[in-house]
Amino acid sequence: MTALVACSHGTSDVAGRAAISSVIDDVRTLLPDVRVVSAVVDVEQPQIDEVLAREAVDDVVVVPVLLSVGYHTSVDISEAVGAHPRARQADPLGTHPLIADILVDRLAAALPDGWRDGDHVVLAAAGSSNPAAAQDVDLVAERLRTRVPAPVTVGFASASTPRVADAVAAARSAGARRVIAASHLLAPGFFAGLIRSAGPDVVTAPLAPDPRIARIITDRFRAMPR
Repeated sequence: MTALVACSHGTSDVAGRAAISSVIDDVRTLLPDVRVVSAVVDVEQPQIDEVLAREAVDDVVVVPVLLSVGYHTSVDISEAVGAHPRARQADPLGTHPLIADILVDRLAAALPDGWRDGDHVVLAAAGSSNPAAAQDVDLVAERLRTRVPAPVTVGFASASTPRVADAVAAARSAGARRVIAASHLLAPGFFAGLIRSAGPDVVTAPLAPDPRIARIITDRFRAMPR
């Protein structure tokens, strides 16, 4: 038997917890014959190392319910996986093509009157000190540029540069009349607040809840060799 451990960041935000719980429930619906267990790396319980320590199934696949490579994937999750004799780690979610699809839909929902001349999109991500995380976000921005009729630049809420506020200011300096922050975040919480306070004219909703996030998690799970 193979278990899927869906490991998210963790949050004290009630709406954020509900969004991630909804995603994991969707995963259970998509994989009715798989044991699906939730875990976190910060703020909440149960922590990933505790979850793996008590998983005695034949095989465990940990899917990081995170958008990019970073400290949590390369250290917290990797160390916990390394301590389990039959655990393996899948890729995080952010480079999956469906992420761009969800972002396009979130932008459409945030702009009920449509696009305007002078619009500019800042893809607003949480940020990480790991350069690979920025590369993941750049890939998403590249895909978004082919899908929306406005310039797309990148900003980070923390750890990386440019910060969202600087990206917003740069867009306005370049002539943008309306700056839309496309939230490259899975759920409401601390980073969503930082993005809202960075000065954009419009902020999109986070990516979850959305049934496509569960599809991405199941794709990551199924892509692992048996």
